[in-house]
Amino acid sequence: MKKKFVNSCLSFIVSNQPDLSNQKLEVISYGLSSLYLTFSKLFIISFIAICFKKFSLFFCFMIIYNIIRMPSFGLHASKSWACLLMSIVLLIILPCFLDIVIIPTYIKGLLGIISIAFIFKNSPADTKKRPIVNIKRRRVYQQLSTLIACCYILFALAITNNFISNCFLVSVILQNFLIAPTTYRVFHLPYNNYKQFLLLHPEFS
Repeated sequence: MKKKFVNSCLSFIVSNQPDLSNQKLEVISYGLSSLYLTFSKLFIISFIAICFKKFSLFFCFMIIYNIIRMPSFGLHASKSWACLLMSIVLLIILPCFLDIVIIPTYIKGLLGIISIAFIFKNSPADTKKRPIVNIKRRRVYQQLSTLIACCYILFALAITNNFISNCFLVSVILQNFLIAPTTYRVFHLPYNNYKQFLLLHPEFS
């Protein structure tokens, strides 16, 4: 299905813009593949969440988490099935625990301060397929990620709803895990991919 979707879209694009280079077509093809996988994965996870009557928990945590993930990026599973499995654990099972676990305020504050420091230190964390080579853009992503993390921790401390408060706190902690150099090493994935890219393509530096 994915191949058929991508090929159909590429055929339509080429028919309307036949002067596109092979390099641009490869970029478009990668984007279409990512789009297909994202929506198909979202459909499956939503269906599972609805079946177990956890859609509201899943949807709330997904929105909160993805806001901080967007500017700080982080690792992606190398296999689509692994990505789907990890998404089910993080977006359905984890929110169920957040709904019942009560974290003392002083622990939230301590974890929050540590998490903000690590967000500032490690974000943005790119991938081999999508290295963030522009230094100015990296600085903007770092500052934006840190600002969002600070807001999230303040929300976690101020909001009285236990589940929502936990969502803001754990989103920052989870993102720290997914951008940490140690996590990349555990999963045998290259870290600081932009440096390797600039070595191979010094014209972009």
